[in-house]
Amino acid sequence: MPGKHINSFERGQIQGMLELETSRANIAKRLGRSASTIGREIDLNSTAQGYDAERAQALYEERRKPCRPKNKLAYAPLLDYVKSKIRDEEWSPETIAIRLPLDFPDDARMRVSHETLYREIYARHNLHFLKVYLAQSRPKRRKRGQGKTSRGPSIPNRVGIEQRPAHIDERIEPGHWEADTIFGKNQDSFLVTLVERSARILRAVEVFSKHADVVANAIAGLLIDLPVSWVKTITFDNGTEFAQHEKIAALLNVDTYFATPYCSWQRGTNENTNGLIRRYLPKGTCFKTLHLNQLQNIVQQLNNRPRKCLNARTPNEVFQIQRQNHLLALRA
Repeated sequence: MPGKHINSFERGQIQGMLELETSRANIAKRLGRSASTIGREIDLNSTAQGYDAERAQALYEERRKPCRPKNKLAYAPLLDYVKSKIRDEEWSPETIAIRLPLDFPDDARMRVSHETLYREIYARHNLHFLKVYLAQSRPKRRKRGQGKTSRGPSIPNRVGIEQRPAHIDERIEPGHWEADTIFGKNQDSFLVTLVERSARILRAVEVFSKHADVVANAIAGLLIDLPVSWVKTITFDNGTEFAQHEKIAALLNVDTYFATPYCSWQRGTNENTNGLIRRYLPKGTCFKTLHLNQLQNIVQQLNNRPRKCLNARTPNEVFQIQRQNHLLALRA
């Protein structure tokens, strides 16, 4: 076992063989160790009374303590930051990990990986309370499309995503949105959500009917105040609430597209953002009691949430950068 430290089991064997007056060379041979390793172990941990395995293990562990890396969260400012962001702002461990270098660029102690955070939250008793603020994971992941059969959507004049310009996939140009709805309790109220693909800006509004005309008006109301350069295309899923896509196109002067049925990853930005909304409004929530300010507070919190895909910046920060670049281009 070259390079591997002697363990407690081997120390017990060494003690037993020494009591039988076995030579060091034979002990080494039986344990598959070099004679020098066994000799060093015996000389280092023996007393006038001889070699004791239990005492030798205790001495070894004491000597190893300085070699162990310090717990990252032993640094109080980092621990306070982690507690605050998870408990008060419901950030995920990954969000915290990617944001730390931006918030504390000159403090190397303010660094921790999301794996360490998850491990500490589940292992340390004084951090167990943070588990309730973490997103719930599914017990089992299902492969894309598994268990689904393909069927054509009943949406008139639908334009498939395969006809959407390829450059939109690059997420460089602002103005390309994804749309979806979130169902409230008993499906008697809904949220219409829109997410911009490049900055990940979220806009959302509550509606009390999934009728296509109501949803079309809601989408127009969410985007009508934006400059034309920020509203170019919208990609929907295949729900019939988007059947009035031609009305939306006319009101906003945009092109509309539809994802392939049962291929929700084609609108992954919107799907992931809806998942974040569900952390605040879990399934079974009645949206009828949802105050307008409450929904907008959630929207603002998510728009100010750092994203790994944005290099730890927030959607609002990226949107402001895009806005400044647009103004500079107009002045040029």
